[in-house]
Amino acid sequence: MLKIQNVNQYYGGSHILRDVSIEAQLGKVTVILGRNGVGKTTLLKSLMGLVPIKTGTITLDGKDIQKSTPYERARAGLGFVPQGREIFGRLTVEENLRMGLAYRPASTPIPAELFELFPVLKQMLGRRGGDLSGGQQQQLAIARALAAGPRVLILDEPTEGIQPSIIKDIGRVIRMLANRGLHGEPVAILLVEQYYDFARELADDYVVMERGAVRAFGKGSNMEIDRVRELVAI
Repeated sequence: MLKIQNVNQYYGGSHILRDVSIEAQLGKVTVILGRNGVGKTTLLKSLMGLVPIKTGTITLDGKDIQKSTPYERARAGLGFVPQGREIFGRLTVEENLRMGLAYRPASTPIPAELFELFPVLKQMLGRRGGDLSGGQQQQLAIARALAAGPRVLILDEPTEGIQPSIIKDIGRVIRMLANRGLHGEPVAILLVEQYYDFARELADDYVVMERGAVRAFGKGSNMEIDRVRELVAI
């Protein structure tokens, strides 16, 4: 569904991404692991068009998107949950969710399936986003990205600063989305994650990045055999 081939990206004279090639397939969770500063977040921002790539190709469902704007990529089926959540603190939960439907007609309803995934959001529709706990904000950020029904969901460290009970809920939702999405169709999940055990539990495929390049990749079921924990240990 999403294919990244030989992507290179620079900040000034620094070579940040080095010939990175990764695929995210429908129905699968592809986990990207690596120490801090290896280029994981930069890669995700490049996929969303927030920073330009120097060379390489990015295709979504076989269509070249590397020159598309972030808005066009969202319309094409990319959903993005950034690190730190970046919800609108002064807007209500409902207004945050409607931001995920910004390019749809104003009468478009918020998908009821979102409240099945995250029941707490229905109880807090009128509460300001900034008044939610960290775990509730993360659920809101994921729901906002899902509102428009993306075919590919990109998540940047969704467990950061989240209590264990919410981490389990988020893991359950990610697995369910890969299998059947919101409306019965599988979604491709691209997950950047520092929490190794969470990543191993969810990964169908894994990629390890080091110094802006792909150092190792393989099946999630082989992460222990491939000694991935040692590759990403701080």
